[in-house]
Amino acid sequence: MAIGPIQLIRQATPAQRRTLLAAAMGWALDAFDAMLYSLVLAMLMRDLGMSKTTAGSLGTLTLLASGIGGVFFGFLADRIGRKHALMASILTYSLCSFASGLAKSIAMLAVARFLLGLGMGGEWNTGATLVAETWPTELRAKAISIVQSSWALGFAAAALVAGPVSRFYGWRAVFFVGILPALITLWIQKSVPESGMWQERAIGAKAQSSTPPGRGPEGPLFHGTAGDSATSRTYLSSITSPMQLPPRALSHDTASAREAGFVTIFQPPYLKHTIALLLFNFFAMFAWWGLFTWLPPYLSLPIEQGGRGFGVMGMTTLMVVLNLCGMFPGYASFGWVADHIGRRNAFLVYSLIAACLIPLYAAARSQGVLLVLGSLVAFFGTGIFSGSGIMGSEIFPTAVRARALGFTYNGARTLSSVAPFVIGRVGQTKGLSWAFYLCAVGYLLAALMTTQLPETKGRQFQ
Repeated sequence: MAIGPIQLIRQATPAQRRTLLAAAMGWALDAFDAMLYSLVLAMLMRDLGMSKTTAGSLGTLTLLASGIGGVFFGFLADRIGRKHALMASILTYSLCSFASGLAKSIAMLAVARFLLGLGMGGEWNTGATLVAETWPTELRAKAISIVQSSWALGFAAAALVAGPVSRFYGWRAVFFVGILPALITLWIQKSVPESGMWQERAIGAKAQSSTPPGRGPEGPLFHGTAGDSATSRTYLSSITSPMQLPPRALSHDTASAREAGFVTIFQPPYLKHTIALLLFNFFAMFAWWGLFTWLPPYLSLPIEQGGRGFGVMGMTTLMVVLNLCGMFPGYASFGWVADHIGRRNAFLVYSLIAACLIPLYAAARSQGVLLVLGSLVAFFGTGIFSGSGIMGSEIFPTAVRARALGFTYNGARTLSSVAPFVIGRVGQTKGLSWAFYLCAVGYLLAALMTTQLPETKGRQFQ
């Protein structure tokens, strides 16, 4: 029976709710800090003398760093735990957002945005992995969709802050506000539990490394007696709650994955799916970042400069509505759609509709049409990203899940980092409306890649 978001949260245990809230808040605040740049981009271009090409290059630099950060924080999450890696990523992007406001030159701003990208890339895969490993199979897709939908709330909050703050205090003050997300790490440290699956794997790895030859599970970890072994197994069961895991500590596949390490995802049976998911994310992200990096300046720049001439406050209104009426329900709906028609079919439907809508949006002129079409593009064009975390979590085993998600999602961010530069360059010569057609092509190619992905609906974790 289908359940709504409220029923989903009510069914969850307190620990599950806290992990969901931590990942969702981290992702929302990631969006808040990351999108402040786009929202004040028109002012930055004016005050720092940047062309569209240069402005796009800085967006490219941030995305390039996010790919590096995703891989780095993925390794960190598999080493020190999902929770602490999540905290480190939030601190990184918050501090670097503040540093962006101190920039006196394009070079200083570029350094700050690059470092911010490292933390931005790390938050997604650590948060998504934490939720995926904490929530049960039948609720996993919906939970990750809720996490992903929080990006729209963060983007909307950034628009609400950037509009009035930049108007009265300038763009530097907008970036200074970006340090506030660092405060959430205090609550995460105190109240959010670590992934039980990660803890079980860490204890198992420690036991294996410290067990003398010829001794079984009743080695140093269990102190050799049957009673102690039972006690320790009870302890393992308790730390993996609330997620119900198989009685055995590790499956054969998970143990094999641990032995092989990260290279596992580049070997059968994972290789084809790794490449397909990487390319799907790449094409979809090229389209998304190319469109939404340039959408705020496109709406606010004067018509003679290739914009729509709505000004800062008009742009703010459009972006808030676009996020709350388009992105948020698009993200949140994907998990429910994927549970009904399958993960792969949901990818295909959302990608194709987004590809068809973008040319209509690029041709629109009136504010009302831009508002309606923009919300629809945001609904379908952003909703698909909820599926990446769902499918990736269900494809890869626990031992390499965070790194695999980091590679396929943030690796794609690295590849798609050229999007702001390419769209800015094309927009400089032929206009942003024409450049947006390239984003439609990106969604078409993403739809093509869905044919190479497996259907993972109902798959149990390894």
